[in-house]
Amino acid sequence: MKKIMNNAVIKSSKKGLLITAILVAQLGIAQEKEEFKGTIGKTLADSKEYWPDPVKAPKGAPNIVWILLDDVGFGASSAFGGLINTPTFDNLANNGLRYTNFHTTAICAPTRAALLTGRNSGRVHVSGFSHTVLSAGFPGWDGRIPSDKGTIAEILRDNGYNTFAVGKYGVTPDEEATDAGPFDRWPTGKGFDHFYGFLGSQTDQYNPDLVEDQTHIKPDGRHLNELITDKAISYIKTQQKAAPGKPFFLYYAPGAVHAPHQVAEKWSDAYKGKFDEGYDVYREKVLANQKKLGTVPANAVLPERNPLITEWKKLTPDQKKVYARFMEVYAGFLTYTDYEIGRVVNYLKETNQLDNTLIFVAIGDNGASKEGTLQGTINQSLFSQGKSDEENLQSNLNNIGEIGTAKGLNTNYPLGWAQATNVPFKNWKQDAHSEGGTRNPLIVFYPNGIKDKGGIRNQYSHVTDLLPTTLDIAGITAPEYIRNIKQDIIQGSTFKASLDNPKAESLHKVQYYYIFGNRAIYKDGWKAAAAHLPDSFAVKQSLGKNEKPAASNFDTDVWELYNLNEDFNERINLAKKYPEKLAELQKLFDEQAKENNVYPLIDWQDVYNRRIHNTAADKGKTLQDLVKQVTKPADTGSSN
Repeated sequence: MKKIMNNAVIKSSKKGLLITAILVAQLGIAQEKEEFKGTIGKTLADSKEYWPDPVKAPKGAPNIVWILLDDVGFGASSAFGGLINTPTFDNLANNGLRYTNFHTTAICAPTRAALLTGRNSGRVHVSGFSHTVLSAGFPGWDGRIPSDKGTIAEILRDNGYNTFAVGKYGVTPDEEATDAGPFDRWPTGKGFDHFYGFLGSQTDQYNPDLVEDQTHIKPDGRHLNELITDKAISYIKTQQKAAPGKPFFLYYAPGAVHAPHQVAEKWSDAYKGKFDEGYDVYREKVLANQKKLGTVPANAVLPERNPLITEWKKLTPDQKKVYARFMEVYAGFLTYTDYEIGRVVNYLKETNQLDNTLIFVAIGDNGASKEGTLQGTINQSLFSQGKSDEENLQSNLNNIGEIGTAKGLNTNYPLGWAQATNVPFKNWKQDAHSEGGTRNPLIVFYPNGIKDKGGIRNQYSHVTDLLPTTLDIAGITAPEYIRNIKQDIIQGSTFKASLDNPKAESLHKVQYYYIFGNRAIYKDGWKAAAAHLPDSFAVKQSLGKNEKPAASNFDTDVWELYNLNEDFNERINLAKKYPEKLAELQKLFDEQAKENNVYPLIDWQDVYNRRIHNTAADKGKTLQDLVKQVTKPADTGSSN
């Protein structure tokens, strides 16, 4: 009996230790090993206590706010010359700095993984996504950020900051995104004290797949933008009440303006008739605005209209009517998002915290989205098959009143508006070979640290640079260890020097790009790039016509060469003029691809044909079954 009881005690003890270990891992409360510097004698009288000083941020360290929008082209926001009103962004830019040569990865999850870690997306295992349908069992593709690639939240929390995230996270594996966890790849397992938002890539704005900390909760019917803004303000208010003056880090990443475009009519109706002139006129007006602002060269010329896009004046009256309404809704959605961000900024101003707050605003995690296809979508699935353009147009015309409403579960504008809102660049989201996919506006606002208010900065920079720049400004050194795990190198480069010096040298010299076949390599202003066909748009178009997509072949992709120092929007292909330069850059791409786990090259054909991530757990699931995890709304059967 005694032996049985001892075994029970041992088992209970082990169970307690296991639970403690799980809590430590999931809640991020593990501490680094601390050297004991007191004295331990036989009695208290000949012993000396030791208490380590609590961790504090550097004196005067700023609050830090990272704002990352979703699916916004370079020419959308009025802050960079677009025709969509964004007064909050305008104000931040006019009192901060506009960075015109900032780059993302061309699609959302890789951008977010690179942003949070300061390392290339392939190096942190997110060349694709963390979704089952878009990940593969290889080091660069499994969608599981390793612990030796610590996040900005982990670093700041260990240096005396409170850390909050609201909105879209996007890099938690589907298999782990339930209330059973494991939670080490949820935001709270990656350094955030609190998280409120959704874990996936897309969700219903009125019925989001909502999570608070480590639990799914029922939304209350309000728009997600309002919910995350209220929560962000409450986090800051509660924290400052408990620890006045302690700096905080807020990662504010709305689902906006990714599909579904859903917004109250008062926002979209403000744009009624504003886009009736069409996307061709829009492009010309925006380019003129950009030249006046100085965000593009004075001699900039628009690229040719993409051959997929019909000239506006040749559209039918029905097409013009539907297309214009899609854009009115998109514009209203972006203006509303700007308003909600303004609420956070105004709160910081009202509470006298704004002057010592460093704000980065990345207006888009990639270029404007081409996922609305030629006609636009209201409820068509992300990877829908079997409908022709004519059928989609008629469906949109019949349901035009649903555009922008809660009934539109995948509302996204037509391709012509993607090109228009990407002025002055070619192509769009997913096109990693093109500036239209990878170039986004960046605003840096820091009243206590920026003197050249309203200044323009043209240095090349990349999303991996925000982490080291933030640490540099805050006076924090990247740690060698996080939670006793030795950390990999940070690949991004600081651009702090450019805050004071508009001619500061860009320290980011080399950058590869790869998204499902499309690829590019940048070095010192030169860029080699290859479009890969069929891309997702071409595959989807073929399926809509019930045709078999053309076979893909990486060896036959045509590489182009551009000197971005003289040709910033890729209008003059120099591949034939400088074949040696092209060969040099192709070799560099191969080296970077190997170094950053890009191989094997995986494309959209591999996704559509379910050649990747076919584990036993997914046996029998169709493409559409798995897509639901990418775009799911709230589980109305949740008990929470």
